[in-house]
Amino acid sequence: MGLVWWRLEMAAPAELEESLLWKLPLLGVTRVALQHPPEAPEQRQLLAWLPESDWPADQRQELERALAPLGEPFQVALPQVHWRRQADEDWSLSWKSHWRPDPVGERLLVLPAWLEVPPEQAGRLVIRIDPGSAFGTGSHPTTRLCLEALEALAGERTRAGRGADLEGLRVADLGCGSGILGLAALRLRAASVAAADTDPLAERATRQNAALNGLAPSALAVTTGSAEALLALLGGRPAELLLCNILAPVIEALIPWFGQLLSPGGVGLLSGLLVDQAPGLERDLAAAGWRVEGRVEQDRWGLLRIRSASDVA
Repeated sequence: MGLVWWRLEMAAPAELEESLLWKLPLLGVTRVALQHPPEAPEQRQLLAWLPESDWPADQRQELERALAPLGEPFQVALPQVHWRRQADEDWSLSWKSHWRPDPVGERLLVLPAWLEVPPEQAGRLVIRIDPGSAFGTGSHPTTRLCLEALEALAGERTRAGRGADLEGLRVADLGCGSGILGLAALRLRAASVAAADTDPLAERATRQNAALNGLAPSALAVTTGSAEALLALLGGRPAELLLCNILAPVIEALIPWFGQLLSPGGVGLLSGLLVDQAPGLERDLAAAGWRVEGRVEQDRWGLLRIRSASDVA
């Protein structure tokens, strides 16, 4: 007889999605999927599969208690958790069935690794991702904001005659998660990506996703650590494009490093912040010599595009 499984089901509000995907693996729950129907992307549902033998009632209750604080920074309550007992569930096929190709912007396609490109999306730039790695699958508003901003920047450079897309740019990805932003930059013809994350699981996920996309280590280098580790990976040479999709308080703490990570004339894309956090972050950036040249919002989340204040607009 095969294993018996508990299937966890709960709503996944946009504010909590990334936090849940980060926290669950740390609590020993690695079989996780998200349902986000393209026709109703706001109705996300989180699913997870746990072996019954490893998760008796008291352990499941402890898991719920450990997840509850995730909503506090956003002043939302953790949605109700539902448990379904399933005999002989082939979870590996079950969770995969919930993922779909996800077009982003005008040109990008985030594709679960086991799926084929749909014929109607054949002209898009494909980013293959193993959603089992979590840490950023393209569905969260902040990730989508970054992907769309990368595409917009590529279009601006092409129209201005500065090369095709992001051609020639060295990219620094601080807080890389799954590596999805660096992969998108490379699909948009960036020369190379240096990526770092404080979580070693994110480093592993980024390496795995780079391999899924057929990339050599020289194209996407990744390490565990924060700004100092990223600067070392860059060989002390600042990049022309800085990506930073992290929560606002972390971005604020990292501002002193931006001058070493981003070259004069370079562009920074900062996301992970709530819209009401943007004014305070803009003040901190201005005080440190950075100019916000654009702000984009989606749901309650925002993205800031920055340059050095000394750069000519």
